[in-house]
Amino acid sequence: MNKYFLIILALGLFFLQGCSSLRYSEKMTYKSLEANGITIDKPAGPWEKPASPAAAAFLNFLPGCGNFYLACGDGADSDHYLYGFINWITWPVSWFWGIPEAGIDAGNINRRELVYFYTFHPAGQNALDELGLEMKPGGYVVKKK
Repeated sequence: MNKYFLIILALGLFFLQGCSSLRYSEKMTYKSLEANGITIDKPAGPWEKPASPAAAAFLNFLPGCGNFYLACGDGADSDHYLYGFINWITWPVSWFWGIPEAGIDAGNINRRELVYFYTFHPAGQNALDELGLEMKPGGYVVKKK
């Protein structure tokens, strides 16, 4: 096999893991919210998804545009300006990793913003209160006593 093909394949597999990730504490808080019936698709209160995974993936058919969408939206992750530039200069090979990566990252951005909303935003805390839930230190959601 051509060594350039192998290098591009390795880079593509590396980028498939997604660029935006959740910290351990955010993952645990999201799992705690999920265990109490609060998810990205079924939020309690006025929370709205800041990023659409389908839109981000579709926009990455144009090199880097999905990443630029994620870099300047409501839940913006400015690192995506760099990822969009990398996808732009490596086009058309970047389709292999850029399209799924943008969808994965949009989902992670949504999860991170959901955790932030219920942890720090007064409307999120009120929504938990209406469900008889409260956020404990450490990010665990429990039923009120």
